Amino acid sequence: MNRSPSREDPLARLATTWLGGPVGLHARLSGNRWTPLAVAFAVTTGMFVLGVLQKVPCHGVGWPRESGYAFSHLCYTDVPYLYRERGFAQGNLAYLDTGNYPPLEYPVLTGAVMQVTAWLTQAFGSGDAMRDSVLYFDLTVVFLFVCALVTVWALARLCLRRPYDVLFFAAAPVLALAGTINWDLAAVALTTCALLAWSRSRPYLAGILIGLGAATKFYPLLLLGPLLVLALRTGRMRLWTTTTLSALAAWLVVNLPVMLLAESSWAVFWSFNTARMGDFGSIWYVLGLAGHPLKAVNTVSLGLFGLACAGIAALGLFAPRRPRLAQLAFLTVAAFLLVNKVYSPQYVLWLLPLVALARPRWRDWTIWQVGELLYWLAIWLHLSGSLAAGGAERLYWLAVAIRVAATGYLCVLVVRDILRPSADVVRAGDRVDDPTGGPFDDAADADWWRGGRSRSPEPTERALQEEGVAR
Repeated sequence: MNRSPSREDPLARLATTWLGGPVGLHARLSGNRWTPLAVAFAVTTGMFVLGVLQKVPCHGVGWPRESGYAFSHLCYTDVPYLYRERGFAQGNLAYLDTGNYPPLEYPVLTGAVMQVTAWLTQAFGSGDAMRDSVLYFDLTVVFLFVCALVTVWALARLCLRRPYDVLFFAAAPVLALAGTINWDLAAVALTTCALLAWSRSRPYLAGILIGLGAATKFYPLLLLGPLLVLALRTGRMRLWTTTTLSALAAWLVVNLPVMLLAESSWAVFWSFNTARMGDFGSIWYVLGLAGHPLKAVNTVSLGLFGLACAGIAALGLFAPRRPRLAQLAFLTVAAFLLVNKVYSPQYVLWLLPLVALARPRWRDWTIWQVGELLYWLAIWLHLSGSLAAGGAERLYWLAVAIRVAATGYLCVLVVRDILRPSADVVRAGDRVDDPTGGPFDDAADADWWRGGRSRSPEPTERALQEEGVAR
């Protein structure tokens, strides 16, 4: 079956008008050396080159100590500043050494990557902190580029039925603009590989990758929620238990040494995020700017996320047809970002692979990307002072509102696809169930679910075969 985007996506079809329209049904494409994966690698490379070029104004002057220059020139990144301001430039060890600098406020695996990169910088650097911080950034870009390629590879393996869906990640403008702000792409790569492992029915490996991802950034741990919902609906709780225990074991292997050797430094990540009030990019920060600060922001934010998770769980458990794993994963991570106390510009990277899997429609992706790009521009202008006073400040509020609305728009569409699965392009009109669902793909609903309905969905042939084997 021809899965060409120009044939099945309205926006892609419109975009190919100048080329003569969609690919024909009988077009011979097998001889083309440019496979979808090769195209995706090339596009990702191009995006990273654009991202590096976009940082040139700061790169040329070594990211001045006053970050206002980086904000006003739209070339800010945490990387060189953290090298100079967390003890790395002095040769200190992350977590274990202390000095006249703030302790490292990052999870252990991210700290390990930062430390190894610092060692490489010191091995090849000049000893001057400003110059070496630029080299540190360059080496970090190479690492993040590899993480992006790993994500593309994993997505390509997840999208075998729709190979060009990987471009929703590779061609995203935010990949160029936000990919090198921080180390988030490492967690994105681990999370995408965890989904790939699950799609291959390897719960142990999926759990290990989730645990490693959680040791890099917190958000990969959120995957356990959607997995639990689908495990309950299919009656396969042993799979979820296996994955969760594997994730916990992997997380402990990475964290336990630092916990034992430097407990206070290890706990900084948790205390820092607990004490944090409504910060940049969040609805709570805008409320504070508008003169309505929320004192109990921790309680309210966590409560709203809990309510969102309860709604997502109810949707997953009681929708007429079992949702796809990617749909529930997207909704969970999106809900977290919508009510979280902070929204750094690079957090958009968390959603990129999930959007490619949950809602691969170019029109909707474009609307969402425009919202994110407006916010990316507004946050730097706000931090530089251009949108931080008077009436101009309200433009920053508007940018936050647009970003929230764009993400909410995608959430509504994903919920609609869950309630109307025949309109889900990934399911191709009910011809497939859950291509990335692994053991959940074509699985029958559990007895508790079918027993409460007078007319239960007919299990697929594969599900009947599996039930027969189980008996």
